[in-house]
Amino acid sequence: MSVKQLVEDAIASNKITIFSKSWCPHCKAAKTLLTSKYPEEKTVIYELDEREDGDDIQAYLYEKTGQRTVPNIFVSQKHIGGNDATQAAFRNGTLNQLVKA
Repeated sequence: MSVKQLVEDAIASNKITIFSKSWCPHCKAAKTLLTSKYPEEKTVIYELDEREDGDDIQAYLYEKTGQRTVPNIFVSQKHIGGNDATQAAFRNGTLNQLVKA
C-alpha cells in the first residue's frame, strides 16, 4: 500500500485520525484530549517515529495539508491541524460539532 493510500484510507475510515510522534508533548496533549473526551469514537493513531515509512507519511501530510509538524489531526475527514488548533476547536465547540457530524 502506498503512503498516500494509507493516509487517505485512515482519514476516510476513522472518525478521528492522529499522526503523531511518541515522544512529542504536543502530540500527547492532543491524544489525551481526543481519547478522553471522545472515547466512543473510532480513533486511529499513527506514531510516525515508530514506523519505517514515518518520514514518507509526514512528507505526504505536508504535501496534503501544508503542515510540517505533528500532531497532524483529522476529524470527520476534515483537517484540524496541530495541538493548538485542536485545543482551540475543543474550547469553541467546533471539535464537538465535527465529532458528532
